[in-house]
Amino acid sequence: MKAEEYQERKLEVVGWPVNLASYRLGTEWHSKADNVSPGAALCRTTGASREEAEEKALKRAEELLGRTKRHTV
Repeated sequence: MKAEEYQERKLEVVGWPVNLASYRLGTEWHSKADNVSPGAALCRTTGASREEAEEKALKRAEELLGRTKRHTV
C-alpha cells in the first residue's frame, strides 16, 4: 500500500510545539503527533476519517504534554 493525501502541519498544544501528520492507507486514516524539537513521536492513531484520526492524536498529545513539567533554567 502507498500513503495517499499526506498532510503535515505545525501547531501548539498546551504551550508545546507539535507537528501533526496525517495520511490515508487504503480506507483507513493514520495520524502521528510528534514533538517538533527532538522529533520524538508522541502518539500514532487511526480513524475512519482524517478528522477522527487527528482528533485522537491531538487529544493524546495534550494528555502527555500536559503532564510534562517545565523547569526554568
